[in-house]
Amino acid sequence: MTDRRPPRPRRPRPPAAAETLDLVVGACAARKAVDGVVLDLRHLSDAADWFVVVSGTSDTHVRAIAEHVLETLEGRGVRAHHVEGLASGRWVLLDFFDLVVHVFHPSLREFYQLEGLWSDAPQRAIPAV
Repeated sequence: MTDRRPPRPRRPRPPAAAETLDLVVGACAARKAVDGVVLDLRHLSDAADWFVVVSGTSDTHVRAIAEHVLETLEGRGVRAHHVEGLASGRWVLLDFFDLVVHVFHPSLREFYQLEGLWSDAPQRAIPAV
């Protein structure tokens, strides 16, 4: 008699980088993030290909947006390399290697002005839902 184990279920194949970007944009829109923008850094930096910068209207809203992005991508087999600021809800950074998501409280977004720091990057607005 042979000892046959049942086959392991296959993990979902992680989406391509562009599809991951679309998932992040959709997740932010689903939680009604405001003033969203995608910065294309592919020709400017080796650190990341894209920054997604969005705002929430309160600390709770910022956390809800960030948590929804994490849940959406984890459901597709993509885990964040690093998460910072989730407990405070003022500025949450989600690092997915090629893609970094910044979810800001409006006052901190105005203070740090990431779009100004990366003004050389092509930008596209995330349409409001």
